[in-house]
Amino acid sequence: MQFKAVIKWLAFGLAFLLVACSQQPAEVKLAGRTMGTGYHISYYDGGGLPAPQDVKAAIDARLVQVNNQMSHYQPDSELSRFNKSSSTQPFPVSPATAKVIGEALRIGKLSEGAYDVTIGPVVNLWSFGPEKRPERVPTDAELAQRMSEVGQDKLHVVGNTLVKDRGDINVNLSSIAKGYGVDVVGEYLESLGIANYVVEIGGEVRVHGSKPKGEAWRIAIEKPDVNGEAVQEVITPGNMAVATSGDYRNYFEENGVRYSHLIDARTGKPIQNRLVSVTVVAPTCMVADGFSTAVSVLGPEKGLELAKDQGLAVFLVVKTDSGFEERYTDNFKPYLVSRH
Repeated sequence: MQFKAVIKWLAFGLAFLLVACSQQPAEVKLAGRTMGTGYHISYYDGGGLPAPQDVKAAIDARLVQVNNQMSHYQPDSELSRFNKSSSTQPFPVSPATAKVIGEALRIGKLSEGAYDVTIGPVVNLWSFGPEKRPERVPTDAELAQRMSEVGQDKLHVVGNTLVKDRGDINVNLSSIAKGYGVDVVGEYLESLGIANYVVEIGGEVRVHGSKPKGEAWRIAIEKPDVNGEAVQEVITPGNMAVATSGDYRNYFEENGVRYSHLIDARTGKPIQNRLVSVTVVAPTCMVADGFSTAVSVLGPEKGLELAKDQGLAVFLVVKTDSGFEERYTDNFKPYLVSRH
């Protein structure tokens, strides 16, 4: 009888094992709002993870913290308080804010000044910032005044402090902070042991792992139109981040001329090149986000040159007389599904 009981328990254990092996991890989908846009997160739960509502609460808390650090709209954020300060003494900030600004300064230097996070006063002048100015072309005198307040060479990161050489230096991190926020969420998910996820905030994405049967996550690159319903290409980023920058949505028109929200810091004017969309694949979304803007401002030729010099995986959509043309670096080729 004892032997038969053992056989029965073994049989039950084997059946349980087969059932457990046949069950696929459950997909969890979360959504919310942050940084003036929406976020969407998908991950797979094979058991042992916190409840989805608890994961979402922790994510929301972390994104609130990023806003508290780097928002230029939120009046009491670290960045807003630094911008309001006219002191040239070291201004203490969180390690996160120092890290993001340090990376922005690095990218700005590589772009030879085309990308500059101190361009905020000029962005505001062109009605794309928190000042909520009327949509109109500024006068030359107005532009000259605001340009005198710009220059990342007047901004320094010293440890966990920021130092401005002039009291009117103002920092705008809208081109890179969202990517950093994506990284914060991705790193939190990994800290829980989640190996397979996609995090998206306002179109910036970080991907890790795969779907349960080993199927790669696929990310669509939009065609540059205002509806955003058509796909230009599909990529499989692997364990990487993806950021796209373009001027085909955020702009205003005056007297039949379209003015992009992307400002060339060397001139203080909206870009006029024919580069309408830039997608960058990089190890972190912070880096992808910053470089996607820098390449966009530089334009098709100079932007692609920078990408190649830095070994970046970059995909461009350029407007030509005959339509839209794709250009990309060699490092981007492995991610293109249609080229495999």
